[in-house]
Amino acid sequence: MNRIRTLGCRWIPAAGSGKAGLVIVAGVIAIALIGPLASPDSPDATVGLPYTPPSAAHWLGLDFLGRDVLSRVLHGGLTVVFYAGISTVAAYVVGLLIGLFAGYRRTWLETVLMRSTDVLLAFPALVLLILLSTAAGPGMTGILIATAIIQLPPIIRIVRSATLEQSVRGYVEAAVARGESTLAVLRREILPNIARPLSADVGLRFSWSVLLIASVNFLGLGLQAPASDWGLMVSENRGGIAANPSVMLVPAALLGALTLGINLLGDALAGGKE
Repeated sequence: MNRIRTLGCRWIPAAGSGKAGLVIVAGVIAIALIGPLASPDSPDATVGLPYTPPSAAHWLGLDFLGRDVLSRVLHGGLTVVFYAGISTVAAYVVGLLIGLFAGYRRTWLETVLMRSTDVLLAFPALVLLILLSTAAGPGMTGILIATAIIQLPPIIRIVRSATLEQSVRGYVEAAVARGESTLAVLRREILPNIARPLSADVGLRFSWSVLLIASVNFLGLGLQAPASDWGLMVSENRGGIAANPSVMLVPAALLGALTLGINLLGDALAGGKE
């Protein structure tokens, strides 16, 4: 049986694309978390001429200020994982509560909530992110809040749809007949049975958070120099890709690998397929 097997109380994919996704995600996160400890130089130190190509002394060459690219890559993943993780968790906590309530207690408030999410969905994500982050002022706090708000509408809709489907099942009706409270029905009967479809969506939301935050950093609206961040590295070094391609290609490849791995892992968890 290659669908899913358990390890402790967590689900992990048994084979196929899910295992590949797990390996990719684990590798990129390991670089993000352990990378700063293995950095050969300070990420802010100028150690040579700008855009020096890779050499034995500097495996990925130097950036536009003559800083070691490898050192900045090893330091630059922590902000990506940390900020994307915070915004995704915040969005899912709020979206899960609203979606469960809207799907189970179908009242006039559900209509108001769903129409509000439709309004947010009408705006292009990046445009809305730029507007919200600009209104909140400089710094990552506004961007994190804006990223979480952008993620809310699809989360609410998915959770509501899954809750609606489960709320008419016999075991839910039996729980209601036993006199269990709304909170108990949601926690014991509905939430465990919608965990699988939500597991894939969590990966998708995290991927979107990574891309959105990397995009605003690329546009210069998020982290500012001399911060080490993969998205910011791509933005800072656009002019030197011909002299030293690795200065842009390596951080871009790591961002792409992270989103790919998360999507593969989420698909495997949701569908139990290779």
